[in-house]
Amino acid sequence: MKRYLFILLAGLVTLSLALTACGPAATEAPTEEPMEEPTEPPAEEPTEEPVEATTVTLWHGFTGDYQAPLEALFDQFNEDNEDIQIEYTVIDPNQIRDSISVAIPAGEGPDIVAWANDQIGRQALTGNIVALDDWVDTAYLEDNFTDPAVSGVVWNDQIWALPTTGEAIALVYNRELVAEEDLPAPDDFDTLLNKACAFREENPEKWYVCNQGLGNADAYHVAPIYFGHGMPGYVDDEGNVYLNTEEGLAAGRWIRDFSECAPAETSHEICQAMLAEGQAAMWWTGPWAITSVEEAGIDYGIAPMGKPFVGIKVLMMTSNAVDRGKAEAAVEVMKWWSSAETLTSRVLTTKEIPTNVAALEDPEVQAMYTVSGFGASLERGIPMANTPFMDALWGPVGDATTAIWTGAQTPEEALEDAQQTAEENIADMQ
Repeated sequence: MKRYLFILLAGLVTLSLALTACGPAATEAPTEEPMEEPTEPPAEEPTEEPVEATTVTLWHGFTGDYQAPLEALFDQFNEDNEDIQIEYTVIDPNQIRDSISVAIPAGEGPDIVAWANDQIGRQALTGNIVALDDWVDTAYLEDNFTDPAVSGVVWNDQIWALPTTGEAIALVYNRELVAEEDLPAPDDFDTLLNKACAFREENPEKWYVCNQGLGNADAYHVAPIYFGHGMPGYVDDEGNVYLNTEEGLAAGRWIRDFSECAPAETSHEICQAMLAEGQAAMWWTGPWAITSVEEAGIDYGIAPMGKPFVGIKVLMMTSNAVDRGKAEAAVEVMKWWSSAETLTSRVLTTKEIPTNVAALEDPEVQAMYTVSGFGASLERGIPMANTPFMDALWGPVGDATTAIWTGAQTPEEALEDAQQTAEENIADMQ
């Protein structure tokens, strides 16, 4: 019996082992690892393309004490602006005309030239400069600049420049010899004549006024007399000459009478010495003379008289700027240079006379006596003629005035001869 049970158990064990060997081995269920989400490569940050500045070339004749402060303003513009840069070059003022005449036709000239308004007609006729009417209108000029400055940049009914500063002569008087309340009104030539003669009688060794255009052929310094008597100018854009008009003759007769009470011979140096040495109570001159007056230690005043010729410094755009596609940038520079902000900063350093009304009326500018004094004269004046015909008048006006001054001719004779000579000169130019 025991043996039977043993055999049975052994068989069961054997069967169990067989079944185990034949079945698949037990394994753990695989665990699925989470799939990683595909990631996009990081977006590249856009790189800013460098802005390529438009370079505007500018030629100027600012030399001496003016050069450093004015070029500093150009440098400041370049620091403040990325899209436009000014590349400036100083040219000898006496060489600007020749340099421009050669460089611009060859395409090698500047985009802008800083010059004087009396050059407008000549440069326009040769095609060296272009009119600004596509970018600037008359309303812009009238809203920003003095009347003489506006007239001075318009030629043949077109705008040819933007004005910046101006120069005009006035009476610079010695306060020890002339009281301010005794000065004649700016348009009262009769009183000026009477005071000059009375002063001469009371002070036989002295003169009331020294004007280098009286006693020395100089059409510029006598312009306040002719224009102050009503002459609209020496010549207009059409070539009409105004010397032997009623207004011109009235001025000539005043000059004849004034010669009895003024120094016979004059020049810049003579008048300067007379004022410095107390031999003249007044010097009819411009802001360029103030340094010598101050060096002489004179307590001076400035009073407008008549209607002076106003020289205007301007910026003109050349035909090269248009050919290079830089006209828009050039105009932006010109507007900046003639703006109230720029001119105020400029004249506070240089003591020039701004033609921008807001700059001229700025309290800090008005506080500068020479600027406000000559500024009042500038506002009364007539702009330097920008027509090429003015070249025909300088000699005849100077010669006629000298002939009247010395008594060599009557005002009628001198001005009639000058009229004829000027008209002949203009005919040759046409």
